[in-house]
Amino acid sequence: MSIDQSTAAKVAKLARIKVEDDALPALADEFNNILGFIEQLNEVDVEGVEPMTSVTPQRLKRRKDEVTDGNQQDKILANAPDAREGFFAVPKVVE
Repeated sequence: MSIDQSTAAKVAKLARIKVEDDALPALADEFNNILGFIEQLNEVDVEGVEPMTSVTPQRLKRRKDEVTDGNQQDKILANAPDAREGFFAVPKVVE
């Protein structure tokens, strides 16, 4: 796959990056270099290799998935400019 200058300009526009017309050939070459590297990676035989999250084998810590109220209502309401009956009090916005 090859990236031409018009495709490079379109990618730059989609990324909202201002690229001058004289810099488009260099940008297209850079995209082609990146795609060439990706093609090299596709040539590597990974048959039978398990996916991994780290170079060292490890198991992620797990916890029970329990729904709680957090038991922090007083701490949370301490930040409120106005709290009443355990809730945030806000000015009325509907007439």
